[in-house]
Amino acid sequence: MNFIQTILLSIVEGISEFLPISSTGHMILVSDVLKIAQSSFVKDFEIIIQLGAIMAIVALYWNSLYKSVKVWKKVVAAFIPTGIIGFVLFKFIKSFLLGNLYITLFTLFLGGVLLITLELIYKEKEHHVEKIEDITYINAVIIGICQAIAVIPGVSRSAVTIVGALFLGTERKTAVEFSFLLAVPTMLAATGLDLIKSNFSYSSNEWIMLAVGLIGSFIVAFITIKWFLKFVQTHTFIPFGIYRIVVSILFYLIVIK
Repeated sequence: MNFIQTILLSIVEGISEFLPISSTGHMILVSDVLKIAQSSFVKDFEIIIQLGAIMAIVALYWNSLYKSVKVWKKVVAAFIPTGIIGFVLFKFIKSFLLGNLYITLFTLFLGGVLLITLELIYKEKEHHVEKIEDITYINAVIIGICQAIAVIPGVSRSAVTIVGALFLGTERKTAVEFSFLLAVPTMLAATGLDLIKSNFSYSSNEWIMLAVGLIGSFIVAFITIKWFLKFVQTHTFIPFGIYRIVVSILFYLIVIK
């Protein structure tokens, strides 16, 4: 992997991490187009640069994270199911799921269909939850269980958590923000576990690529988050569902076939 590819992947990560289109799935597809072999370092890189996107959340929501203990309690409750499943299945996820094109394309397509279907049947509840603090612990855990499904590439962590929160009666903007905050412990844990498993055994050139990827994903994610928060106030997620379906079909027909 060269530095141009590093920058391109960091841009893809920054754009796709918080949109309901699957950042991991997109990095797998882009890596295939760029002919980047799915080596151990590339898989590590795809996980670790997510930390840059998470730092964008910390920068934007510092006051909420620093001041509200209630928010943190709900976020931690939601993280627990994902943390357990991610830890138990870490080896399986990294060796079999990450880098699997066919699984990624299938879940991108299926996720697009489900996203459109769920948006069409969804109706804003009259007594919706307007603040993260008001999400119950039971609902937080359910959202966390939804997030655990996203260990499968192409599913999209943000898609399943946002849709799960919506159907539990959470107001749209609040569901999106809770998904953002839930990404913080989730990605920190994933990155930390990956670094520990790798024993930090990277070359100086690989450390530089990781730094470039982290900075690039941070800058792009910061811009994307601010845009997405404005978008969800006046739009549904149907365009993202259509996008997922189109990308999965075109990639299969043009690249694989």
